[in-house]
Amino acid sequence: MLSLTRPFALRNPALGAALLFAFATPAAHAAGIPTLQEVTVSTRNTDLIGVADSASEGTVTARQLASRPLLRPAEVLEVVPGLIVTQHSGDGKANQYFLRGFNLDHGSDFATRVMGMPINMVSHAHGQGYMDLNFLIPELVGSVKYRKGVYEAEDGDFATSGSARIDYQRRLAAPFVDLSIGQHNYRRLLSAGSTRLDNGFDLLAGIELAGNDGPWDQPEKLKKRNAVFRLSSGTAADGFALTAMLYKADWTASEHVPERAIRSGEIGRYGTLVPNDGGQTHRYSLSGEWARSGERDATRASVYVVDYGLNLFSAPSGYIGGLQGDQHEQADERLLWGGEARQSWFLGPEWKDSEVSVGAQLRQDRIGKVGLYTTENRQRSATVREDRITETAYALFADARTQWTPWLRTSLGARYDEIHADATARGGVYNMDNGGSVRARQTSPKLGAVFGPFPLLGPTEFYANWGHGFHSNDARGATARHNPQDGSAADPVPLIVKARGSELGIRTTPLPGWNSSLSIWRMKLASELVFIGDEGITEPKGASHRYGLEWSNYFVPAPGWIADLDVALSRARFDAANPDNGGRRVPNAIPLTASAGLGMDNGGPWFGGLRWRYIGAYDLEETGEQKSRAFGMLNLKAGYRVSKQLQVTVDVLNLFDRKANDIEYWGGACTRSEALAGTGGCGSGGAIDGRLVHPLEPRSVRLSLRFSL
Repeated sequence: MLSLTRPFALRNPALGAALLFAFATPAAHAAGIPTLQEVTVSTRNTDLIGVADSASEGTVTARQLASRPLLRPAEVLEVVPGLIVTQHSGDGKANQYFLRGFNLDHGSDFATRVMGMPINMVSHAHGQGYMDLNFLIPELVGSVKYRKGVYEAEDGDFATSGSARIDYQRRLAAPFVDLSIGQHNYRRLLSAGSTRLDNGFDLLAGIELAGNDGPWDQPEKLKKRNAVFRLSSGTAADGFALTAMLYKADWTASEHVPERAIRSGEIGRYGTLVPNDGGQTHRYSLSGEWARSGERDATRASVYVVDYGLNLFSAPSGYIGGLQGDQHEQADERLLWGGEARQSWFLGPEWKDSEVSVGAQLRQDRIGKVGLYTTENRQRSATVREDRITETAYALFADARTQWTPWLRTSLGARYDEIHADATARGGVYNMDNGGSVRARQTSPKLGAVFGPFPLLGPTEFYANWGHGFHSNDARGATARHNPQDGSAADPVPLIVKARGSELGIRTTPLPGWNSSLSIWRMKLASELVFIGDEGITEPKGASHRYGLEWSNYFVPAPGWIADLDVALSRARFDAANPDNGGRRVPNAIPLTASAGLGMDNGGPWFGGLRWRYIGAYDLEETGEQKSRAFGMLNLKAGYRVSKQLQVTVDVLNLFDRKANDIEYWGGACTRSEALAGTGGCGSGGAIDGRLVHPLEPRSVRLSLRFSL
């Protein structure tokens, strides 16, 4: 376990700010951001012609992120075209994600790494692939490299709809302190800076303290403490970095509620059913990255260790079991460690300029305790289950990229994954016969071809991609014999669920400064993960298939201006109909998303950005009779540089105060009045099916002052 749990600067924020101001030596911002095959780019699509392997990959830089108004840190991922980030609970919990017709829940089918560390949690207390990005500090993010689909050999578990690799900057232009206040008792202090040490190394440090009550009738009381310290030399392609990160948060949550409770007046629009949901979490990590690039080869290696914990209290079903409420606690304590090594060779013209790479990955999660407990007002009343799990995953991968002719290049890859899991039951009346050892393996081929550019068509390329991938299932489900709730027989689920995808695309530059890409894709998944509203969990369901179309645009109309427009269409269906209602639609699979943005920063006193996003109506259950309500919303950022040392920024989130729901489900729940009356069996195990909603936060204004040296 790491010992960096309570750094002195976090206990003394004023001193922490002073220490960061001590980095008085200005450091020039890194000139390039690392992207594909050791190539650096400066915008999301520019220069990817001749480099990218698909139409649906790209890199986003710090410059683009700087003009984006953000409600939550994880909205950094909305730079991935078509990806939507929402929330159905408190801000200390992992967000809800949607992409390519997947309800990704909290990360089950999208893999994210931050400075080489995997963020998705296996066999997690709340949900498989749990991806909590609340520790991100957006101002320090240097680049977001994203891919969609299952076409890249280095992408493994959870990378079915896609993946993202987030890297922090190594140097800042100048140290700064950012003070922010806003409605609903929002407050934030961020102090960050970097300096060049005498030995030539760069040291970057950042400390963030934040709090927020939100618009909820039950104040959120979010308390967030966050810090990062990074020692580096050189670049991501040729250098090293050692990074320590420390994050801790606690909060009170307002879960999604039955819409009928709001309409009847039993609770307000921002009310809650059961008081004192929420939790506390921490994430302390140490990671190292090293890279060396030569004329004929390149080497990369990374290692990491993470101490993680979560105690999450939730009552999404209200009062099904009685007037004490249905609150339960999900607890997770683990240490995970691992690393990756990759060697590449550039074979030169005699081998058609081929690049051949081989690599290996290792990860082990030592989960000392993962449990589910019934609680009342955060006090445990019974143990449903408690387990100890050791889960080890390793992978070998290889790929070869070859430029056969000036207009044809290919990528051929393969990946071998093997997962071993040992689960031991430690508590729960009906759980003690569960557990055991399980292993699974999969070989995943990958294939891609790029055609172009062709002189007559200008800077245009065509892409074809195909591959296999997977997501893993919870080790407890793979070793199950009995339902821990009632002791009934339970069938184990596969430890690995196979995915197969294909894609056709085009990337082009219709006009100077305008980069556009279009892709048509298809995906088959051997087992689906679907939200079960009356239990507040995800369960594996039958096989499914999806297909869709995505159009992404990036435009620089003038120096200092950036515009983007993305549209994504998708269709998701189960292979077999639900035996209960005959439907085949995948719940919460969003069929249409769109976003548009305009950012401006030409170096003058004014800067800012405007962002709009649209979420189309989606099916809430398999028949499609119940649908969510479509909505769009607009966010604004406007800033003014008073001097080189002082700038003022105003963020207006939900600019037009749109009354909509951040997320909607269909499932069983009971309000307190329904439990008192015994309506529909509420209070004694029965439930009433209906629409469950979590409202969009109302318009809120945040003011920030930044002081720079």
